[in-house]
Amino acid sequence: MFALYITHPQVRIDPDVPVPQWGLSEVGAARAREAATRPWARQLGRIVSSGERKAIETAEILAAECGVPIDIVEAMHENDRSATGFLAPPDFENAADWFFANPYQSFKGWERAIDAQMRIISNVEAALSRHDPQIPIAFVGHGGVGTLLKCHLEDKPIARQGDQPPGGGNLFCFDLANRAISCDWTPIEDWKGWA
Repeated sequence: MFALYITHPQVRIDPDVPVPQWGLSEVGAARAREAATRPWARQLGRIVSSGERKAIETAEILAAECGVPIDIVEAMHENDRSATGFLAPPDFENAADWFFANPYQSFKGWERAIDAQMRIISNVEAALSRHDPQIPIAFVGHGGVGTLLKCHLEDKPIARQGDQPPGGGNLFCFDLANRAISCDWTPIEDWKGWA
């Protein structure tokens, strides 16, 4: 059976609100609702979400369709960028480029990419160790740590080349038996499901 790593779609950006507390924008919520109508969403037997509001809101929309509870794992949060606070989009993109290009160093106090990668891997593996591999599972989280997880599953070095397309609201799929990626980043509303 397969697992999905799903990133939250578009958010309401508010420089006065801490980033982990940002919620979905109208566009993001609409995309999540559209994804929830797809057959794959109804097949989910378990949903594990980051504790950030935007991830929880995405997970709640999916859970309403498949009727399963959400497991919240606080440690599945996005890479910790609180040291710099809000960065305007162009500055954030430059910082993200640096973050991925220098995985063993901290960008102005950010969590290092290698540490964020180890954190997301260990939490996904911990959840899977208590999961029936015959049941489809979705992890709902964030683009940065999702990319770090994907690099690990593909046995590739940390690099932004593996990042999701802009805007969020994408997923990749991997096999629960051998952890092989079977579907690259795909918009959540466009994925057709596992074979």
